[in-house]
Amino acid sequence: MTRPRTTADLTRAEGGEVPSAATSADARYFNRELSWLAFNRRVMEEARNTAHPLLERLRFLSISGSNLDEFFMVRVAGLKGQQMQEVEAHSTDGLTPAQQLAAIVSDAADLVDSQQTVWQDIRAELIGRGIEVLDAEEVTGETATWLEEHFRLQIFPILTPQALDPSHPFPFIPNKGLSIIFDLVRNSDKEAVRELVLLPAATPRFVRVPGETARYIAVETLVKRFAPILFPGFENRKSATFRVLRDSDIELEEEAEDLVLYFRTAIKRRRRGRVIRLEMEEGIDPGLE
Repeated sequence: MTRPRTTADLTRAEGGEVPSAATSADARYFNRELSWLAFNRRVMEEARNTAHPLLERLRFLSISGSNLDEFFMVRVAGLKGQQMQEVEAHSTDGLTPAQQLAAIVSDAADLVDSQQTVWQDIRAELIGRGIEVLDAEEVTGETATWLEEHFRLQIFPILTPQALDPSHPFPFIPNKGLSIIFDLVRNSDKEAVRELVLLPAATPRFVRVPGETARYIAVETLVKRFAPILFPGFENRKSATFRVLRDSDIELEEEAEDLVLYFRTAIKRRRRGRVIRLEMEEGIDPGLE
């Protein structure tokens, strides 16, 4: 079982001294944010529990992932706001917002690594049960033919590539928006071109391949696999998937004259909240990063 770290566990985070138990009662408290991350790790650990049915274990893993998104969009966003306003007030356990953020980044990175490890374990077991998630190199033969037709009819019409260059403003990427960046070369003049494709929110994340076994492929894998259809006359040198999480925290104003209007405005405003987290696929090319 994972124990949330106390103030005494965090040594000189962000260059700050940790109060000692002799001079402060802070060591008696767990940090709220780190305690929440420890709780979410326990949720993820349920995905390792072989006493649960396999798909229930996958559900626990999915829950831990969505929980982490919410944590960054609300709790971390609040701390980021305090840091931007140069608030140096200490939490109950004695940490400043900057120190808490430094500890959160470290713990969250470990949690994400663990989630990926658990996913690979579950994925291997799913294959043994006849459920498979295909990689791009596994798309061959009749499978490739069917997926290409599906891509042309169902996915290609709803995609809108956007050029990334000084003459175009960088497109707005919505909260949790999944995007793919392409590093292309125009065949006619060998000029380098960079394009961004935002996957519509309504697009199913996985496409099932017809057949007796349950085989699926992620939509972003499909888009990258059939990039030549999306960009005729170009060579696709590199591509990478990424997404952003935005500030979705809503501060309550008890003295607001019209709470309904206030919340309606706040909900619209948070759709364009500042970026809190950028997630990129593993092994992304430095030139794209």
